[in-house]
Order: sequence, then C-alpha cells, then structure tokens
Amino acid sequence: MSPSLVDTLAEAARTAAGREPGDGLHTLGTEVLADRPDGTVVRHGHIVAKAHAPDTDRAALDVRLAVAAHPLLHGVLLAPLKHAPVRGAGSCAPSPHRPADEHAALLARRPLTLWPHGTPVDPTDPDSAPWPEAGRLLANLHRVPTAALPGPLPAMRGPVKAARAVARMREAGVQGTEADPVLRAWAQLPPWARAKTPHPGPVQTPHPRPAEGTLCHGDLHLGQLIRHARTGDWLLIDVDDLGLGEPAWDLARPAAWYAAGLLDPDDWARFLAAYREAGGPAVPPEGDPWPQLDVPARALTVQTAALALAKCAKERRPPDEAELAMIGSCARIAALPPEFP
Repeated sequence: MSPSLVDTLAEAARTAAGREPGDGLHTLGTEVLADRPDGTVVRHGHIVAKAHAPDTDRAALDVRLAVAAHPLLHGVLLAPLKHAPVRGAGSCAPSPHRPADEHAALLARRPLTLWPHGTPVDPTDPDSAPWPEAGRLLANLHRVPTAALPGPLPAMRGPVKAARAVARMREAGVQGTEADPVLRAWAQLPPWARAKTPHPGPVQTPHPRPAEGTLCHGDLHLGQLIRHARTGDWLLIDVDDLGLGEPAWDLARPAAWYAAGLLDPDDWARFLAAYREAGGPAVPPEGDPWPQLDVPARALTVQTAALALAKCAKERRPPDEAELAMIGSCARIAALPPEFP
C-alpha cells in the first residue's frame, strides 16, 4: 500500500464531500477500495477519489472523462464529479481533479478523478449478479453515435491490457510447463488481439454499426458495475480503457468464463439475450455468436490465465480451482490448429 497516496486521495475526497480537510483521515469514514500500480481508489463518505496509473495518457483520459459526462451516456456510464481537463505532468495548478494543497506535487505524477460512490456487485452472492443489466448497458454503450461525442476518441485498450498481462506473467518468472499453454494460446491470436497492429475493422454482423466506430468499455467484468445510490440504477464504471474498437471484446470475458465452465449457462444466456434484445451490434440478433466472440474470448482467456499465474508466483502458491480452469482453457486453445495469420 502507498500510505501517502492513500492520505492524499482521502483528503481530496473529504474536500469534495464538503468536509473540513486535515483531520481524521484514518477514521472509519475512509476506505481503501483498491491499491494497485494501475490505480489506487479511496472512498470517504459518498465520494470516491481515484489516482490513475503514472503512465496515463492525460489527454486521452480527459476525452474519456468528457465522454462519461456527456448526456448521451447518461444512464450507461457513471459520470465523474466536476469534470475538467486533466493537467499535464509536472503541473500543480489547482483543478477539480487536484486539491490545491500540500498533496498537489504527488498528484502531478498521478492524475486524480473524483466520482460519486455506488454499491458494487456483492462478490459473495453470485446469484444476485446483474448479468441482464450488464448486457443491456453494453448494448446501449455500443449503440452510442460516436460522432456526437467529444474527441478525438482514443482506441479501446482491451488488447493492450491483454498484452500487459502476458508481460506481467513473464516478469514474474513464470516459465516452463506452467507458462507454455498460455504463451502458445497467445501466439495463435491475430496481431490486432495482441496489440501488435491496429484493429483491421469491424467483424461483419447483420446489425449495423456506426460508420465512425463503436464505443467500447474495454475491461468489462462484474467489478465494473455499481448501483447508483440515488437512482438505484446499475451503471458501468471505470473509463480507463474506454474507446473505439471491436465491441465483441466487451462480451469476451463472460464468454471466456462460460467456455471454461466458470459462468453458469443460464447466466450467460440471460446476459447474451439482454444484449441482443437491446440491439447490441457485436453479435447477430440470433444464432451462433461465436464467430464474432472467438478471438476476443481467446484473448481474455489468456489474459486471465496470465494474471493468475503472475499472482500465484508472487504469493508462492499453486493455482486455485478457478485459475486452473482458465489455464486449462489455454491448453485447449493451444491444441487447436492455427487459424490466424
């Protein structure tokens, strides 16, 4: 954990909540929601403060924040508080994303955003997971006319995250029989899915897609949904990977879990049906969705397995049952005949 950064975020959240800053930063009202190299998140009261990764493209983040705050995304994406441009590296100028106090120098290296708090999905109650709501939200996101949004819109970062997961596994020293099926499954993917080349263009489906491109979340999982405290509606959160791309990527993690036996078939069916009923363009409105989902689902399988092995290496433990299921999926993918150039 990074105590100084946590204190800084708590101070920013306290200030945004209208409380007097400077006292009681470690009281019950402050909660660390996440503390990872790619993002530290602290809640104080009804405000959440997030420090983004040090290498964040600040111009791209500013566009992503403007998109989340745009009226076309109302009811789909959680909007940030006090949206304003993210300052460039080295700037300590006051902004709604950076408190003008002794913490400013630290935040000059880590962009800060502020958000309303919402209730996340309960990880201990899988039966309550809002799979149909997730499907509808994704469909609505994918149908947004991107030409009407602030821009220029960056690319969706899903393939970049997958490539970073594989790099993280390698950096953790995972090799030999453990890493082999993951790396072989990774090598079979087309270059665009490994972030080696730009996406070649949308996969053809009967559903029309915006000529200017499809807005994608880039990192969809149940942790990216919250129930709004005031309206009670489910919303998507986390815009760090938002951008133009292949919308099937947003369906790929649930698809990979389903293929690995980790997602109940009924939950997968409800998720997919809700996406189709809401007019989602990533897959045909009926029939087999796998021609569109195959490559992204393989990529998310590799990403999940690679991160699992990196985590196991760090914690010096064997993979658990769920992690073994994803590694086994990689082995099955690696045993298939090569399909992509």
